[in-house]
Amino acid sequence: MKKVLKSILVAGLFLALPLFSLAQTPPHPNGGGGPGSGNTPVGGGAPIGGGLIIMMVMGAAYGSKKVFRAFK
Repeated sequence: MKKVLKSILVAGLFLALPLFSLAQTPPHPNGGGGPGSGNTPVGGGAPIGGGLIIMMVMGAAYGSKKVFRAFK
């Protein structure tokens, strides 16, 4: 019984932890007087294209390696 109660408590803690552990404040809405105020998208303009392409290439290389070794 103690093991089940302990498991439920740990699972509840892991489910509730993200609600209380925010890493940073939310971004300013457009025109909210934040840094670089203007018509920028909320969250900034961080490019994700370069990292996405690198991850796709690495995934394709890993997958082809697995297929090659499976047929070897």
